[in-house]
Amino acid sequence: MSMRIFDSGSQPDRVEPSETPDPESLRGRIIDAIKRVYDPEIPVNLYDLGLIYRIEFDESAPADQLVYVTIDMTLTSPACPEAHTLPELVRGAALSVPAVESVEVNMVWEPRWSKDRMCDEAKLYLGLM
Repeated sequence: MSMRIFDSGSQPDRVEPSETPDPESLRGRIIDAIKRVYDPEIPVNLYDLGLIYRIEFDESAPADQLVYVTIDMTLTSPACPEAHTLPELVRGAALSVPAVESVEVNMVWEPRWSKDRMCDEAKLYLGLM
């Protein structure tokens, strides 16, 4: 089976992910993995929607050392019906990256999410620019 564990259903009109700066770095590979997780109601991935607030790990660790990653994320609304599913999908996506040993995903509500956190491609596609 393909990347089914990382997506939230089939959406034929999904917005292509934005370009990831430094995609060869561990941070870039984690971001690329998270970009495979899409909101089930909006055809934009969670990273480009601006739902990922922080990705933290020991960036000074040697390349052959497994790292522990902490991710802070939010949702577009506290009443989101996918509130239990999306953090687990983000966790699974980050864990799929070689060199990542474990991932803790924290749901945060401050600062509150707004459309200003979205990448320009997503805003343009959704008619917000």
